[in-house]
Amino acid sequence: MRLLLYNIRYAVGGGASMHMPLPGAGYVLGNQSVLPEITRFIKSVDPDIVGLIEVDTGSIRSRKINQAESIAANLSMSTSYETKYGSKSINKILPIIRKQGNAFMAAHRVHGEKFHYFDTGIKRLIIELEMEDFAVYLVHLSLKYRHRHLQLRRLYDLVHQTKKPVIVAGDFNTFWGENEIYLFLRAAKLTSANAEGIPTYPSRAPRKELDFILYQDGIRVTRFEVPQVKFSDHLPLVCDFELA
Repeated sequence: MRLLLYNIRYAVGGGASMHMPLPGAGYVLGNQSVLPEITRFIKSVDPDIVGLIEVDTGSIRSRKINQAESIAANLSMSTSYETKYGSKSINKILPIIRKQGNAFMAAHRVHGEKFHYFDTGIKRLIIELEMEDFAVYLVHLSLKYRHRHLQLRRLYDLVHQTKKPVIVAGDFNTFWGENEIYLFLRAAKLTSANAEGIPTYPSRAPRKELDFILYQDGIRVTRFEVPQVKFSDHLPLVCDFELA
């Protein structure tokens, strides 16, 4: 089975300024040529499960296109997505931002997706995708160190109570790489599929390992790759695995 993890940056492109004259303008105006490129890349990887971080679910930036549904339709997959912010967050009412989310896609019908939320941080969404023999959690952790570690505590509790082998994937925003999540890995009995610590950010000259695919005993990784594509400011992760 193949899992693709990709922070697609709302399909606005990979450049620092997104080729716009004003800093950050790309986040508002978007770039309609990027989503088809990302879709073609994902299709070429031929994944069974796709975890996407930073997906626009239909704002004016994406011209009202739900990027999760668009990619899933092109891949003939089911999709499960949600806004990244808790129900009480002010971000739920702000234009554009209220449409920013994360998404799962699966080659077979989603067996039982659940939406959990962290108690701290701005980005609070945890998507749980329950397959027949294992479960996958998709996360996008806080930029703040203290919030990240409170979020890891909550994530540990979810992993610990899951009765099946678990995969945890996402953008952890770990500016010190795997060292920053060492205790979480040991406590949750998780191993990083990226055994060589290949950096994933920024895509134009990767220096930091922010993105992770972590797995428990009961799952065996048979192949891992970080494709050098620059449709976002993050590089994607591709992991082939099987049940042990």
